[in-house]
Amino acid sequence: MGQKITIEPVTRVEGHGKVTIHIDNNGNVTQTRLHIVEFRGFERFVQGRPYWEAPVLVQRLCGICPVSHHLAAAKALDVIVGAGTGEGLTPAGEKMRRLMHYGQIFQSHSLHFFHLASPDLLFGIDADPQKRNVLSLALENKELAVQGVMMRKFGQEIIEATAGKKIHGTGAIPGGINKHLSSFHKKRFLEGDSPMNIKTMIEWSVTALEFFHDYHEKNKNIIDGFVEFPSSYLSLVRKDGALDLYHGVLRAKDQNGNIILHDVDYQDYLKYIDEEVRNWSYMKFPYLKEYGKETGWYTVGALARLNNADFIDTPLAQKEFERFKSYNNGKPSHRPMHFHWARLIEILHSAEKMEELLNDHDLMEGPLTKKGKKQSEGVGLLEAPRGTLFHHYKINSHDQIEMCNLIVSTTNNNQSMNNAVNQVAVKMMTGKEEISEVMMNAVEVAIRAYDPCLSCATHALGQMPLEISLFKGDQLIDKRQNR
Repeated sequence: MGQKITIEPVTRVEGHGKVTIHIDNNGNVTQTRLHIVEFRGFERFVQGRPYWEAPVLVQRLCGICPVSHHLAAAKALDVIVGAGTGEGLTPAGEKMRRLMHYGQIFQSHSLHFFHLASPDLLFGIDADPQKRNVLSLALENKELAVQGVMMRKFGQEIIEATAGKKIHGTGAIPGGINKHLSSFHKKRFLEGDSPMNIKTMIEWSVTALEFFHDYHEKNKNIIDGFVEFPSSYLSLVRKDGALDLYHGVLRAKDQNGNIILHDVDYQDYLKYIDEEVRNWSYMKFPYLKEYGKETGWYTVGALARLNNADFIDTPLAQKEFERFKSYNNGKPSHRPMHFHWARLIEILHSAEKMEELLNDHDLMEGPLTKKGKKQSEGVGLLEAPRGTLFHHYKINSHDQIEMCNLIVSTTNNNQSMNNAVNQVAVKMMTGKEEISEVMMNAVEVAIRAYDPCLSCATHALGQMPLEISLFKGDQLIDKRQNR
């Protein structure tokens, strides 16, 4: 006999999943699994639709990161309409999309850090669950909470100005964009009343990093010592090795920082990446073909991007990047809690890039679209807030989508999240007869570090609320559910 613990649903993540933990009669953790239990549907749902509908359709996968799906689909369709990849668009087309994307990164990272992660950091993993929320954060640290809300609002308004709507916009179209930035929005974002202007957003991004550094110094046991395991890392980088969240080449590094995927063209991603199916989850397990299913898994997201990049091309973020790299002695960081640090650096970088773009007159004039010789197939990649996002489409002679393949950020992190759950379970639950609230939240904290979007990962139709269950053999001993 033995014990099996189930956590369902996992809270303060986007989507619905559960964790099962098996413990033998000696109290040793023998198996842990993060199950994603929603049905995959969108890859089939879009088949038969006209290809130009894809950027609007696929963003319905998610209300948290629709811009990422919108742009990744549009980038794939750029190839199909003959506009090239990335740099192939008109200056207005590419720069408006980039502004939209940096707005998305800015608002999504702000949402995760201030609303979802900071209650654990500020109040502790063992805090009363009634206190671990943004309302309690506002009572404890009003200034930090207000800044978090307003930073997210600023990012959403950037999205609205470029995509037409804050959620499920229509700005990106095959071959470009459907409008210029208005002079009203440019002036408002650059010169508007504080706090809703870009200079305040940059200042607050620096303040958020200062808060984190102070917290890190006082709580290294949480940030450095909570979870750590070796991993490979995958992300886009610019051709010169710089951090680039919108376009680039695919790079992977091993746990020692050696490049194992050498800046390849992402149109050829199927040469290098495959996906494994396991019968206990609707979420697949991607891996690098050269290294096989057992050792070829990798991590994506903000931590992977900083581990892979050679530098950042904005000055304030570059200074923070140097501090991050120095802290890890120039090697990759293998601590999932360092995702929070990495996201804050990307928040600052995104704010700096938005200021740069808002001062670029290309956003306000010139051709919006570009087309060339049509092709039947295209791949679009970008770095979504949660990591590398793949969109791949084939069309038929009637301009209908006949194949769609999506590998989303959270899917890429599947094995890494499972490893994090296992390490926390072994640490917190070995020898335990029942589940405590602290034990359950510790597992969730490890999962939340990845900021998973579980409905995206399964291309789900509908909502997903995490659940932990404790089993001895096949007998359910304890079960806890958070909502």
